[in-house]
Amino acid sequence: MTTAQVSTGASTNASRTGLYLAVLQLVFTLGWTTYVVYLPKLAADVGLAPAAVILILMLDQAIFTIADTAMGIAADKLAPVVGRLGLFVGVLAAISCAAFVALPFVAGIGAGAQVWFIALIVVWSIASSALRAPPLTLLGKYRAKPQVPFLAALAMLGYGVAGAVSPYLGVVLREHDARLPFVISSAVLLLTALGLSRIEHDVVRDAPPPTPAEAAKPLGLIPIAFIVAMVALALGYQLHFAINSAPFYLRFAKPDELQWLMPVFWIGFNIAMFPASLVVKHRGGLIVMGAAGLFGAVAIAAAEFAGSLNTLIVAQFLAGAAWGCMLMSAISAALAIGSTGAEGKVTGLVFSALALGTFARMAAVAGGLQKMPDYAPLLHWAPVACWSVAGAGLLVIAAARLQGGAHLKASAGG
Repeated sequence: MTTAQVSTGASTNASRTGLYLAVLQLVFTLGWTTYVVYLPKLAADVGLAPAAVILILMLDQAIFTIADTAMGIAADKLAPVVGRLGLFVGVLAAISCAAFVALPFVAGIGAGAQVWFIALIVVWSIASSALRAPPLTLLGKYRAKPQVPFLAALAMLGYGVAGAVSPYLGVVLREHDARLPFVISSAVLLLTALGLSRIEHDVVRDAPPPTPAEAAKPLGLIPIAFIVAMVALALGYQLHFAINSAPFYLRFAKPDELQWLMPVFWIGFNIAMFPASLVVKHRGGLIVMGAAGLFGAVAIAAAEFAGSLNTLIVAQFLAGAAWGCMLMSAISAALAIGSTGAEGKVTGLVFSALALGTFARMAAVAGGLQKMPDYAPLLHWAPVACWSVAGAGLLVIAAARLQGGAHLKASAGG
């Protein structure tokens, strides 16, 4: 077999890996959407008050915040032994799907099943964390560094497509019994998760064995600053998209048009990631994250001041494009920062940051901040502040790293 044939085969397998991760994120996120759509009815079936729904969703995010990092650390320990990561993810996916399928059936029992209902939600939340950071660690441990940004963009494409179709899914599902959608989504997710073992063997076959994992060390200043910035970016996204976007549109459109307008954000998200991955390949993830944060802050401000629906649509498209660049480059940066054997840990922290941002947004909603006139300016301008401050901070970090690298090269040359 020639070198060109080997290279072509490796490239094909790399694309297959990225597409697999995209499908995994797509199926998982659509499953989460199904859960959110039906949770109010299921909670009512077991006698829980409507106010308990937001508390259950906050519990989910609190669990994700802890479990995502824990699963990432576990992935670091398992990945050096070929086959173990796929087995680990497969087993936890089976547990997660079993708990998920059981939810509507247990809810049908009535008020006597409250404890079992909550217990199943906790089991599902913990086990499903294995479907986020662990599969992505394969990119950092085995794929060549120039491939990682494009593959990260492919993986996040599933997340973006799910975000785009979620409004339609919500409209369609509300009129159907919960049991069939829960069974179908769990079956598809489980079959997808079980495919990780094949992907894992393909990935390892195309790459040299990874260096042995180093002993766990405390995070340095740069990783900590990176995660803090990621929390700010995640909070900015949550406040802008989940709280502010619909009211922005309702200034110019009718409520029944939202299902067609909200996906504009995700269209920008999906389109921008791939050209941005080329910049990440040559300049690094931190620079793209920082620049996208500042650009996104300007786009959100433009949405705030938009005087027409067309202007608002463009601003939302650009804000979504910025968030896509941020999230894709965050995955790439996490895998690069953790490239000494902590890829799973740092990637898990990125997903934990996303969960923490979601938790904070839900807490704001539960507290009724969006209904309090005194807090309206805060909610409107907090996303701009979060993205601009985090973006500027990331650019400073990136500049410091580049300057440090230049000093090292100069010293070596001397």
